[in-house]
Amino acid sequence: MTGPGPSRQQLADILQAGARVPDHGKLFPWRFIVFEGSARDRFGDILAEVSQREGAPPNQVEEWRKRFLRAPLVIGVISHAREQIKVPLWEQELSAGAVCQNILIATHALGFVANWLTEWYAYHPLVKSRIGLRPGERVAGFIYIGTSSEKLEERPRPPMDRIVTHF
Repeated sequence: MTGPGPSRQQLADILQAGARVPDHGKLFPWRFIVFEGSARDRFGDILAEVSQREGAPPNQVEEWRKRFLRAPLVIGVISHAREQIKVPLWEQELSAGAVCQNILIATHALGFVANWLTEWYAYHPLVKSRIGLRPGERVAGFIYIGTSSEKLEERPRPPMDRIVTHF
């Protein structure tokens, strides 16, 4: 993946599409963190610091430092599902997943490519704290967005007759 990434207006359109998801109770149980420009470097510094504390070898620390530089734009989708309310937790979590999927679809519709990832840092308490997650919030995904630097290959998919039944 390489540049260019989306323009300001395209980013706004992508985020708007992301927010147009099923949301039982109109809770908006998710939010966005946008990483672009030097914010990607600052996030890399956090990953380097935390991975070094965890005992990663120097070459791995430097790989983590460059992690968000793989794309010109990364959108963090943050889930903040609430318990003890009428809307089931599962439906709120599914809504955050739908946000991620809509962002992927909108990105590809605009001619860019996107990759939805979570890696160790999506779950690490110190990383979550350093990027401003509040108690109870979780990373639904980090979505890397840019221009394809190579021809995309379709991954193998199961035959439909193996995964579809009719009632």
